Amino acid sequence: MALLLLPVCLGAARTLWQVLRAGYGADTVWVPLLAGAACWMVVFLLMPKPMWIYVFGHELTHALWTWLFGGSVKKMKVTSKGGHVVISKTNFLIALAPYFFPLYAVIVIAAFALGNLFFGWHAYLALFYLLLGAAYAFHVSLTVHILRTEQTDITSQGYLFSTVVIFLGNAIPLLFGIPLLTRHPEIFKIFAVWCAETGKVFNWLHHLF
Repeated sequence: MALLLLPVCLGAARTLWQVLRAGYGADTVWVPLLAGAACWMVVFLLMPKPMWIYVFGHELTHALWTWLFGGSVKKMKVTSKGGHVVISKTNFLIALAPYFFPLYAVIVIAAFALGNLFFGWHAYLALFYLLLGAAYAFHVSLTVHILRTEQTDITSQGYLFSTVVIFLGNAIPLLFGIPLLTRHPEIFKIFAVWCAETGKVFNWLHHLF
């Protein structure tokens, strides 16, 4: 399955590069997004890492995806050195969800969406993008940090399959989220480009072998 999905990953990477090159909303979106990410990276590199907060989000994500698939959570333990959650069922999405589902970034999006709906927070878009950039950088940097040590979530699913799922899980929200955030909702166009780029990869492999 992982080998079959590798061309899909390459197609997604080529499509994401095209989306990033389009430069949607560079002044109103990318500047605060990158500023937020840069602020977090300063904290990440120069200050003690808030591991308890990350581990809490990691285990809570396991729990949320367990509930999503109809399971139950029996126990959850969180410490700055690690944690675990006891659940009634599991699958590869539940096991790998913390590595591709940026919980704190989703919380920022949900909070702003509700605030904008009820209180008209449109004037605070720059602050929203700043916080979103910081939250997403938090997810990426600390995920990479913990992957430097052996993770049972990864070993239980296999390294190659886990890598493919994590890559696609992170790429898909970027592919469709960036145009939505920048008010260029070209969802069907992006999906068509993704299919075309994946087709090119399969065609190249066909001629190669």
